[in-house]
Amino acid sequence: MRNNNTLSRAILAATLCGPGAVMAGGFALNEQSASAMGVANAGTAANPENATTVFFNPAGMSQLSGTTVSFGAAVLDIDAEVKDGTASATDNVGNDVSGSDGGDIADPAYLPNIFVTHEINDTVDVGIGLHAPYGLKADYDDDFVGRYFADKTELTAIALSPSIAVNNGEGFSMGIGVNIIYAKGRLTKYQDYSNYGLPQEGYFDTEGDDIGATISFGLLYELTDKTQIGLSGQTGTTLNLEGDSTLTNFPQVTASGVNLVTAKEDANVPLDIPESLTFGIRHKLTDTVTLLAGATWAKWSRFEALDIESREDGGTISAVGGPKYGDNSLIGHVSENWNDTWQVNVGGIWQATPAWAFKAGYAYDESPVDDNYRTARIPSNDRQWLTLGTQWNDAQSGWTVDVAAGVLLFDDVDVNEQEYTVDDEPVGNGASYSATYELSAWSAGVQVSKAF
Repeated sequence: MRNNNTLSRAILAATLCGPGAVMAGGFALNEQSASAMGVANAGTAANPENATTVFFNPAGMSQLSGTTVSFGAAVLDIDAEVKDGTASATDNVGNDVSGSDGGDIADPAYLPNIFVTHEINDTVDVGIGLHAPYGLKADYDDDFVGRYFADKTELTAIALSPSIAVNNGEGFSMGIGVNIIYAKGRLTKYQDYSNYGLPQEGYFDTEGDDIGATISFGLLYELTDKTQIGLSGQTGTTLNLEGDSTLTNFPQVTASGVNLVTAKEDANVPLDIPESLTFGIRHKLTDTVTLLAGATWAKWSRFEALDIESREDGGTISAVGGPKYGDNSLIGHVSENWNDTWQVNVGGIWQATPAWAFKAGYAYDESPVDDNYRTARIPSNDRQWLTLGTQWNDAQSGWTVDVAAGVLLFDDVDVNEQEYTVDDEPVGNGASYSATYELSAWSAGVQVSKAF
């Protein structure tokens, strides 16, 4: 009986230390404001057009008068599919895995937001925002050839952002805010038991949520009556998505044979939110033309690995002998080793009439995913963003409406995934997956603002 239990535990350990669940690809969402989308977010740290400055640079509230409200929504639709004939995978004993290309893995995402600012006096302004700063969703068909590496990947984050700004009355202001973030995530994949001669597959499912906070801050300075610069940033944090992990169809060996059972354990997935800094400049070239530029640096390198940690002593899953990370037993591990990134953007606004303005913008956005550790979860790559927008403003009533749309351009993405240990060493006799992905995307947004 002891030998049979040992075999059961060895099977479970091997499957869970194999192709672990991955939250891959930069998961920050740029689509926070239709007015900013029109110029590809260029110069947002220095161009407080409306209440969305609570998100982009809280210091910008000092340049808004009275009470302002901005609310709207954006849609982001990404098509991500494997090129025909490029996908292949092997199981834990080196045999080819049969299956499909997985279909289009990304559904459209809808991102609402609302921001409010209020001028308390000539020196102090306050504001608050409710928005979705991070998100991710990908879902392969059930018969996906790479199903031992990825099935579903979901992250939903909502932030409440109270902020305050002060100014010296001479063109300089600074602001600070707190982003209270609620995040919920889910990671699933199929399990391969081929190295033990067992034909059935298992299914691994981890869900969890957490509430955390970051600090946002900003500076804004009017160099001249035509030019101003801004600097904004955010601190990093780690959200611990606490929930549970479930493994179905686990083959438990007993004296009478093999039983398929379900193993469940309390788990935690640390999710790293990066520090970031954004610089922006706004210059009024003429009375009707405004030029914008900016750059954002993000410390994605803090995301070194995706680990699923046990929250139990001697839990059903981790007790079978998973790898160790600090004082925690790991239910799953995937090496990530992301890189710090830069986004640069430029844009322009043409005020064609007192009521109508037209916008255009371009951004180059680096992906944090390291080429050597790119995975099937999110086959991320650098992208370019081209946008157009228009704005209607009725100065008498205080109503403003922004509409914008953009297209994202990607090169083809090659994924060559295998299993790694916690020390980033390839696992011998581990499963593998490779494919080339075709990516395309578009985004659109509408925003209504009112000044009281």
